[in-house]
Amino acid sequence: MNMKHKLLLLLLMMMSAGAFAQNDPYLGIIPAPVSVAKSKGEFKLTPETIILVDTPDNKAVRFFTNYLKKSGYVNTVLDVNQVDRKKYSLKNSITLSLNFKSELPAEGYQLTISENQVFLEGRGAGLFYGVQTLIQLLHASNPGYGTIPCAVIKDHPRFPYRGMHLDVARHFFDVDFIKKYLDLMAEYKLNNFHWHLTDDHGWRIEIKKYPKLTEIGGMRAQTKIGRATGGDSDLYDNTPYSGFYTQEQIAEVIHYAEDRYINIVPEIEMPGHSLAAIAAYPALSCDPEKPYKVGETWGVSKDVLCPTNETFTMIDNILLEVMELFPGKYIHIGGDECPKIAWKKSDFCRRLISEQSLNDENGLQSYFVGRIEKYVNSQGRTIIGWDEILEGGLAPHATVMSWRGEGGGIAAAQLGHDVIMTPGSGGLYFDHAQSKSPQEPLSIGGNAPLAKTYAYEPVPAVLSAEQQKHVIGVQANLWTEYIATPEKAEYMLLPRMMALAEVGWTPAANKDFRNFSQERLAHHLAKLDAAGFDFRVPVAYGAEDTTLAGNQFNVVLVPPVTGAKIHYTLDGYAPGETDLEYKAPLLLTIPEHKTLHLKTITITPSGKRSIVSDIKMEN
Repeated sequence: MNMKHKLLLLLLMMMSAGAFAQNDPYLGIIPAPVSVAKSKGEFKLTPETIILVDTPDNKAVRFFTNYLKKSGYVNTVLDVNQVDRKKYSLKNSITLSLNFKSELPAEGYQLTISENQVFLEGRGAGLFYGVQTLIQLLHASNPGYGTIPCAVIKDHPRFPYRGMHLDVARHFFDVDFIKKYLDLMAEYKLNNFHWHLTDDHGWRIEIKKYPKLTEIGGMRAQTKIGRATGGDSDLYDNTPYSGFYTQEQIAEVIHYAEDRYINIVPEIEMPGHSLAAIAAYPALSCDPEKPYKVGETWGVSKDVLCPTNETFTMIDNILLEVMELFPGKYIHIGGDECPKIAWKKSDFCRRLISEQSLNDENGLQSYFVGRIEKYVNSQGRTIIGWDEILEGGLAPHATVMSWRGEGGGIAAAQLGHDVIMTPGSGGLYFDHAQSKSPQEPLSIGGNAPLAKTYAYEPVPAVLSAEQQKHVIGVQANLWTEYIATPEKAEYMLLPRMMALAEVGWTPAANKDFRNFSQERLAHHLAKLDAAGFDFRVPVAYGAEDTTLAGNQFNVVLVPPVTGAKIHYTLDGYAPGETDLEYKAPLLLTIPEHKTLHLKTITITPSGKRSIVSDIKMEN
C-alpha cells in the first residue's frame, strides 16, 4: 500500500471517529471496565433525587456525598433502612449499598443505571471504585442537574497492586501536592502510593530519634543545573535546597490516602543511595573520618551504609518509627544501585564476608537485606526491594520490584516470590521523554510515549501459569532529578498515568489503544484542563510527524482534547493561535518536485499547547 492510499485510509478511519465516540463500548470510563451492557435512555439527577445509603459512615459514601456538595448538587442523603417510603419516592434515587447477596471479586462492584434509579453495590474498596465510575459517568448540565447513561457495569481489577511512585528526595513536593497526586490516583483506581522518601540527595521524613537526618541530611548546599555530565563544565545553582515532612504531616497524608483506599509504601533506601543519611551520621559509613555532604549532582554515590551492628541498630530504630507511622503491609528498603567499592576497601567488610561464609560483596548485600528483612518481618511487615536484592541470593520473604527490564521479576517469580513489574523498558518510567521530539522538556533520557506505556503487558509469557500468579501488579515511577516543580511533575505524569491505570485494572482482552486515546482520553484531558492541571497535550490525531509521498493529500485531523483548537501553517513556520485554524479536512496538492510542510499545534481551552508536529509531503 503506497503512502497516498494509507492517508486515504486514515481519512476513512477519522471520518468514523465521531460515530465511534457515540458508540464507545466503555462509555468514556478510564480504566475500561470488565463489562458494560448499555441500554437506551439516561438517569436524570435533579435536586429532587434522593441519595440512599445503608452505611452512612462508610468512606466511599462520604466521598460521594462530599463530591456532590462540592460540585453544587443539593440532594438529600438518607439511610435506606430508615427512609419514609411514603414521603420519598425510590423511583428517583441513587442507592449505594454494602449489603447485598451477589458475589463480587475483590475490589469489585456492580453499577446498574436505569431511567428511574441508580444502584451501586460493592464492598470496601469496591464500593469506592464504583463511586469513581459513577462520577466519571455523571455529566453536569445546569447547576444541580446532571445525567448518567443507562447501563449495567460489572467490574473488578486485573491486579491487586496498582502503583504510582513519586521521588521526593531529589526534589521535594509539599503535602498539598501529595494530596493532589493521591486524588488523581484514586480517580483512576490506583491503590498503592510508593513514596520515595530518602536518597543521596535528601532525607525527607522526620525521625525523632535521629534529628540530624532532616537537619543535615534534609539540606543540600546546591543543586545541579541541567543535565549532569560529571565533568568540570557542570553548573550549579549555589542555592541551598531543603524540605521534609514532619511525622504529623505524614500522619495527615496517610489518613487522606486511607479515605481513598490507597495504601502508602514508604521507601527508606539502603544500603546504597544513603549519602544523605551518612552526611548526617558518618558512623553509618565504612570510613567515619571521611568528610561527607548531601549529594548535589545526579547519579549514584559510591558512599554506602556499612553493615556494622551500629548501622543495623540505627536502621532498626529508623524503621520502627517508620512502621509506627505507616500501617501498610509493605516497607520498601530500596536495595538498588549499591556500589561495592567502599565494602571492598573495608577491613571490617572483608572479615564479615569471611565470618559469614559469604562468597563476595554481592553476598554481603544479601546478608544486609536479610538482616533488615528479619527485623521488618518481626514487626509483622513485608519488605519490597528493587531487583538488585536478588544479587547474592534473595531474602526469604521479600517482594521484588523489577525495574531493570523483566529479568529480575521473572527470576523472583520462578523462585516463588511476589513480583511488581515496573520496568523502565516498558514505558513505566515517567521521567523519560514522551516523544523523540527535541521540543520535549529536559528529562533523564529515554522515550516512553503514551502508546508504549499503554501497550505494556505485566505478565511475562515465559512464566508458567502457577508462576504468573506471583505477578501481583504493576507500577510506574516518577523520578525527579529533572522535575523541580509540581507543574512539571503533572506534565510528566499525565496522561501516561491513565494508561498505567488501564494496564493495572482492565482485562488484557478489553484493551484498545485507539479507543483509549482517541475516544475516551479527550474528555478526561478536557476535565483536567478545566480543573487547572498541567499535562502533556498530545498532537492532533492524524498530525504525527511523518514524510509522505504523492501529489494530492486529504488531511483529516482530530483534536486530542475535547474543546481544543488546532492551528496550522503551510509556510514552514511554527504555528500559533494567530495562524489558520483547522476546521475541515484539508485537500492539498503538491506541485511536481516540490515539498510542503504542514505544521500543526493543538491549543486547549485554558491555553496549554502541544508540541509542533510536522507532516512533510513530497511529490
